[in-house]
Amino acid sequence: MKHHGFSSGDTAAGLEQQPGESIPSGASRREFLKMLAAIGAGAILPASGLLAQTARPGGATRRFDLHHHFANPALLQLMKDKRTQGFQTWQPYSPAKAVEDMDKGGVQTSFLSITTPGIWFGIDSETRHWARELNEYGAKMVSDYPGRFGLFAVLPFPDANACLQEIEYAFDTLQAEGVGLLTSYSNRWLGDPAFAVVFRELHRRKAIVYTHAQVPDCCQSLMPGVPDMTVEYNTDTARTIISLIENGRALECPDITFIFSHGGGTILALPGRFLGGQASSANLAKPADPKSRLGQLRRFYYDTAGATNPIQMTALKQLVSTSQIVFGTDHPFGSSSNTAASLQTCGFTAEELRAIDRENALRFLPKKYA
Repeated sequence: MKHHGFSSGDTAAGLEQQPGESIPSGASRREFLKMLAAIGAGAILPASGLLAQTARPGGATRRFDLHHHFANPALLQLMKDKRTQGFQTWQPYSPAKAVEDMDKGGVQTSFLSITTPGIWFGIDSETRHWARELNEYGAKMVSDYPGRFGLFAVLPFPDANACLQEIEYAFDTLQAEGVGLLTSYSNRWLGDPAFAVVFRELHRRKAIVYTHAQVPDCCQSLMPGVPDMTVEYNTDTARTIISLIENGRALECPDITFIFSHGGGTILALPGRFLGGQASSANLAKPADPKSRLGQLRRFYYDTAGATNPIQMTALKQLVSTSQIVFGTDHPFGSSSNTAASLQTCGFTAEELRAIDRENALRFLPKKYA
């Protein structure tokens, strides 16, 4: 991948050199390779050794983290200044620390996306600036750490026309793998007609659309002493899923791969009201009509971040099947090793865990990640 305007000697603020790039070059590299050859064909390097880390990131598991956040130094400072919820978790943050966590949890590649509070602070021009700056920063991470990151580009919602311009730049110039959206923008959810043109373009490009939970304007500080994210994150995820289905956007855009955070949030508590008779045991046990509400829910993917407990995972498996669950950590708020360990306690078979860790994502990721 190109460096997108950065030379190999540039060091964007907050980016360190890639861990594991210490293999010598030139004559010293030849000496290094001779040394490895001298070890003998029967010798086995430890999984944490230099060769294993460089040749096979993520070790034998090679997980894909579909819920992995990033921010550049300017956005980190803004979050600190505004004292947004969770800003302390970002202190300190660096791409190198992210890779370190990935290595501990067997993650081959993490896909970078935005998280709350996003980049919309009421001024369209500022939002466009933030989107471009973050996307170029993310592309630099992808370039500097080959194979370890992919970019889900930030879009300047709620300005639909600006989103179209950024989609073109992100996909055609920065080679983004998809886009990372929030569940709502100014009390508009993703199925809103105002956003239809954006999703039609994403459909045309057969894009991956990753969606992270948000606290909408309508529902902030409703319960004194209870953090907004406790209830609203999962609830807003359900709102935007229903919005996409009820407004016809999901059916209109069958070539978009939708991924939702936190196991789909409270959609798991709504089958009785949203699905009605489609939620019967007989219907759940057989293939659903692709155009039905159940069929559409079963088309979407759902990540594991914040949901690796037997209650949510069992319900999700019954609603959409294991084939629609993908690994996600919520880095830096969650760690890859803890997420992987928690999944082991959710009743999945070894085959199902392999699907969640890697195989399900390979159905929609570019072949280069295989």
